Amino acid sequence: MKFSSQIKPISYLKSHAAQIVSEISESSQPLLITQNGEAKLVVMDVHS
Repeated sequence: MKFSSQIKPISYLKSHAAQIVSEISESSQPLLITQNGEAKLVVMDVHS
């Protein structure tokens, strides 16, 4: 999986939270969240 597919804006996090939890739980790949075009946080599963 390309890392670029794991970068999303904060608006995506707000509107797809449940889907993000499922995807990260299954893949164990972190998700980078941006705000105003800048990286702000990383969402990852607790086991990682």
